[in-house]
Amino acid sequence: MRRILSACLLQTIKFDAANDANPQQEYSIYCERMKKNNTSFSIEETTTEPDGSLIIKIKKQYNSYKTDGYMP
Repeated sequence: MRRILSACLLQTIKFDAANDANPQQEYSIYCERMKKNNTSFSIEETTTEPDGSLIIKIKKQYNSYKTDGYMP
């Protein structure tokens, strides 16, 4: 029998500046939503593109698995 002991996702997410969207505000809402859902996460890198878009690299908890060995 196999059992997952710990897991996390590494994602690259782009918050677009298209259609008069505010990428910084969308990013803040995204982080607040994860905090509200008690999802562990760590922002690895944040980059602002010339067009105003925001690109982040994030490690986050997968489902409700522990993140031992992946995040502090």
